[in-house]
Amino acid sequence: MSGHIALLQPIAAELEPIIAEVLPPGFTVTAVTGRSVEDLKAAVRDADYAVWWDVPVTAEILAAGPRLKLLHKWGVGIDNIDLEACRARGIQVARTTGSNAGPVAEFTIGVMIALARRIVQAHISTAAGGWEKNEVWKRSIMVSGKTVGIVGLGSIGKGVAQRLAGFEGHILYHNRHRLPPAEEQALGVAYRSLDALLAESDIVTLHCPLSPETRGMIDARAFGLMKRGALLVNVARGGVVVEADLIEALRNGTLAGAAVDVFDAEPPPPDHPLLHMDNVIVTPHSASTAFENSRKGIQHWLGNIARVARGEQIPEQDRVA
Repeated sequence: MSGHIALLQPIAAELEPIIAEVLPPGFTVTAVTGRSVEDLKAAVRDADYAVWWDVPVTAEILAAGPRLKLLHKWGVGIDNIDLEACRARGIQVARTTGSNAGPVAEFTIGVMIALARRIVQAHISTAAGGWEKNEVWKRSIMVSGKTVGIVGLGSIGKGVAQRLAGFEGHILYHNRHRLPPAEEQALGVAYRSLDALLAESDIVTLHCPLSPETRGMIDARAFGLMKRGALLVNVARGGVVVEADLIEALRNGTLAGAAVDVFDAEPPPPDHPLLHMDNVIVTPHSASTAFENSRKGIQHWLGNIARVARGEQIPEQDRVA
């Protein structure tokens, strides 16, 4: 069992010893030092396997790797790879399903509370010499007792539901496939259509993939269905939300606040309105990036690479194409 693995993005020096420690015997691994198309084409030229996360993988890049057997996402979103080109070339595609569910669910609860209690704004004003205790008081709400709507109840959405259980509120969910009643009861969730969920929720949190069905799903019409003064958390993909409509909903008071970890263009331009609104928390697509979870993700994609090298099937939940 052997093969060469190309990592299609530069990696932090802190990850190198972790990868070296868990790399199976017989395998080699290299990471690109640049993010251009030419950098990626050079990286896959002699690679049997490749791992990607943020950088788009196009048909042009795939064509440069004649030996490629598997493209593995370090994460779960597959909106930035040409799946048809992979299928045409007989390249398998997999993802690390569930490996980042804990960090993303934890992050979601964190920004939900920070939004509700205006923690970031309180910090900024206090650090600048202010003492806006009354302003924070007037604009703060509690997460406890609220109705939270979860859009997308996969591994991450379920993790959010589990963590919300102690807040003594109501948890609604919308998903492409409804859960069996016993699983709904165990998670303490109730199914709603998307429109009903938006109308009933005090806080809406997005955990769905970006697909043709979900692109632009949260738009002006959706905001019009929501309670005035609701909160929105987006740790899914920027394209799920129409950014111009989100900005307007925040400006006109339809939404009291939003936490935005993902954008249409990443990083967003410096003049992007969401970066300059005092009722918005913005973060750099970092919901899943807890360093101590890195080993788990590495072991996940290495495990699937080893399976392909042995001629075994990738587990169904990880298999994309």
